[in-house]
Amino acid sequence: MSLAPSVTVPRNTFNPLPIYIGLFCLLWSFAFVAGKIGVTDCPPLILLTARFSLAGILILGITAVRGDEWSLSWRDVAVFATIGVANNALYLGLGYTGLQTVSAGLGGLIVSANPVFTAGLAALFLGEELTWRKATGLLLGIAGVAFIVWHRMSVGTDSLHGILFTLASLASIVLGTILFKLLAPKGSLWIGNGVQNLAAGIVLLPFVFSFASVSDIVPSGRLLGAFAFLVLGGSILAYRLWFHLLRVCGATAASAYHFLMPPLGMLFAWIVLGEHVEARDLMGIVPVALGIYLVTRPAAAARP
Repeated sequence: MSLAPSVTVPRNTFNPLPIYIGLFCLLWSFAFVAGKIGVTDCPPLILLTARFSLAGILILGITAVRGDEWSLSWRDVAVFATIGVANNALYLGLGYTGLQTVSAGLGGLIVSANPVFTAGLAALFLGEELTWRKATGLLLGIAGVAFIVWHRMSVGTDSLHGILFTLASLASIVLGTILFKLLAPKGSLWIGNGVQNLAAGIVLLPFVFSFASVSDIVPSGRLLGAFAFLVLGGSILAYRLWFHLLRVCGATAASAYHFLMPPLGMLFAWIVLGEHVEARDLMGIVPVALGIYLVTRPAAAARP
């Protein structure tokens, strides 16, 4: 039985969910490009520690200035902190390390396999129904992603070392997604996101002192722009939208939107970074698009 809530939307009532989905996909996919720019001029651990710490301070500071009520119990704080370690510190720490030797397009492609593993674990631990339609869609999605990854590796421009770090990053976000649905923290997602970011920054800080050097930072305008986007668009807005989609759509359907990341990620990487895109890369988008349709259609049909 699915844990996704049943939402009744009156026929004449505006439903903002498609806008939330579209904005989330744009922010999340462009974050790979911004991350690639960032790790080019700054060690990934320093970049992420500063990003998470600033985002956490901003969110909790705005909450205090507005006088919002603290709606989290100690259990909720502990849960959000744990999810922050998985979804922020591990996911992006490993992913940004991989981005040093992997293209932004390929990094986005690998992480877009998130729905395949999430759907399997959601069926096992969360009781979410895994129908034949969803299973077929997920297999089509992973086939399209795998085809593009295989082609990019055959060109020889991406490092196996970086790919392994990116795969570990994928495992981390799958774990964080399942933990969020399994532990189901209550209270404000806005405050919870602040706790997650702050916890991730604190966890990464000892690794910065051990493995990174401030002297390796190359100050530049593009680094400042990338950092601003990662803090405001990535850590604050995109993650807020992500957890809202998890609550509204369920883990399987929400994760399926990650299949949109390959074409968007490659498009942004081509426009901003000039990364090479071939026709074979684009061929893999067809099964990806069909997979999205098959996975998300049952969730949409379930809502009156």
